Amino acid sequence: MTTQVIRILVASTNPVKRNAALKAFEKVFPDRVVQCEVQAAHSGVADQPMNEADTKLGAYNRVNYCAQKDVRQEYDFYVAMEGGVDHFDDGAATFAYMAIRHVNGPIYSGRSANLPLPPSVYTRLEHGEELAHVMDDIFNEHNIRQKGGAIGILTNHLETRESVYTQALILALAPFIHSELYGS
Repeated sequence: MTTQVIRILVASTNPVKRNAALKAFEKVFPDRVVQCEVQAAHSGVADQPMNEADTKLGAYNRVNYCAQKDVRQEYDFYVAMEGGVDHFDDGAATFAYMAIRHVNGPIYSGRSANLPLPPSVYTRLEHGEELAHVMDDIFNEHNIRQKGGAIGILTNHLETRESVYTQALILALAPFIHSELYGS
C-alpha cells in the first residue's frame, strides 16, 4: 500500500512558520506523508500590521501569492500566517491570522488567541517599530521572531509562537477534516 503524500507550500521562509504548518498538517492528516516547502511571499500590508483587517489581508495576500507562483500546481495546499496587533476594548494584543487554500478551492482562515501586550510595547509599535524588534530590545534577544516570539517571552515559554500558530492552523483546517459539512 502506498502512503498518500500531501505537498504544502508555506508563504514564508521563517522556520517557525514552516514548523507550525508541518506539525498542524501532520496532526490533521496522520495517515499521510506531509512534504513542506517554503516560499518568500509579500504580504502587501505594513511589516507590522496594526489592526485585524490588515493582518487578515496580509495572510490572504501571502497565500494567494503562493498559489499564483505555483503555475504547474505542484502543491496541494498553500499556507500563510500573518502576525499583527490591535487595540481592543481590554487593551493592546498581538495575534495572528492563518490562511489555507487548497489548490482548487477557496481560502479558509483561522485566528490565534490574543496575547495581551504591555502598554509600553504597544506605544512603540504605534511609533512604527515592529513587535519582534521591540521584544529583542526589551529582553536583549536577537531574532526572536524565529524563536518563541513575543508569545514565548511573555509566557515564560509555556507557549510559543509555533505552538499558537499550530493550534490556529488546525482550526483553519476544520473544513478539510469535515469537508462533507463545509461543501469542500
